[in-house]
Amino acid sequence: QAQLVESGGGLVQAGDSLRLSCAASGHSFGTYAMAWFRQASGKEREFVAAANWRGGSTYLADSVKGRFTISRDSANNMVYLQMNSLKPEDTAVYYCAAARAWLVVDSSDYNYWGQGTQVTVSS
Repeated sequence: QAQLVESGGGLVQAGDSLRLSCAASGHSFGTYAMAWFRQASGKEREFVAAANWRGGSTYLADSVKGRFTISRDSANNMVYLQMNSLKPEDTAVYYCAAARAWLVVDSSDYNYWGQGTQVTVSS
């Protein structure tokens, strides 16, 4: 059974850093694109970053460029989101997702989802 499990969320202050991890298992994700989305309370889920699983290409939303980095460890089926210079507006539940297609930023194009991890940034 395919499973994506996020970890690493927490409560931090503005300007701090966090690294989120996503462990993929139960399915061959070797040809999938992996991404991070986030959903703040009362808002729609939005795309944050994506990485092509094998090609090493990455794409970031404009709102996080220069602050966030997505990376993946294909050998260990892990995907990471390094978040620096965090702002209160980054507060959200962060989800890991997998898609068969590259490059897609609409959540409806993603086939597998994790349960999410909460990130709260205080001012």
